[in-house]
Amino acid sequence: MPIHDWTRVRTGVFHDFHQEWTICIKRALNGGILPPGYYAMVEQASVGRYPDVLNFQIDRGAEANGNSPASPNGGVLTLAEAPPQMGISATIESDPYAQRSNRVVVFHEEGHVVAVIEIVSPGNKSSRGDFQSFVEKALEFLRMGVHLLIVDLFPPTARDPHGMHAAIWSEMADYDFHLPPGKPLTVASYSAGIVKRAFAEALGVGDPLPAAPLFLEAESYVQVPLEATYQAAFDDVPKPYREELSPPPSTP
Repeated sequence: MPIHDWTRVRTGVFHDFHQEWTICIKRALNGGILPPGYYAMVEQASVGRYPDVLNFQIDRGAEANGNSPASPNGGVLTLAEAPPQMGISATIESDPYAQRSNRVVVFHEEGHVVAVIEIVSPGNKSSRGDFQSFVEKALEFLRMGVHLLIVDLFPPTARDPHGMHAAIWSEMADYDFHLPPGKPLTVASYSAGIVKRAFAEALGVGDPLPAAPLFLEAESYVQVPLEATYQAAFDDVPKPYREELSPPPSTP
């Protein structure tokens, strides 16, 4: 299903779709994409105006029973054997001393967060404060070693003239990135190991969504079926809005 122009409908319509899409992604990942020992949950931030996120956590019980989450299976790919097929890639070698700073981290009793998916909403770009909060939260995840996947289906604003991916990555290193003509939307995946890696794809309205890598470890990832989950969520959008978002059939 091609990406729709979500600027054509009010923000609440996308919010409703956004909630359903996160559920569809969670179900797909828990339905066999994640390896043993990992599970996905939907979490809504209670402080600030961050979007809903999907947390991926290690089941300590499964790990103790010998089902290592790092054990290879059909769903886990490695950078060495299968580099992500995304059009844009970048790497940053972190300063090793930056990894030694003290910090306080609170772990969930059932495991720890290893990766997060964030779907950008209009509210994340609506003001300077909201935009900066989103970027700072993404940087915080990456600096803490939490891998990240960001899906941005809204065109750039004055705050992110080259898209959300460029806004985040340029805070980590000098990064001269420009969106190609007609491709104002982005999907970006980040590996948050000592060496930070980014894999991104520039997209336009009408394009299909790619299968996007979600890193579980610095060198291994699973593919998130964005296209199939997007379609499943869109099928639940109320009919009047589906019709408003869908282009009229072409005439011969």
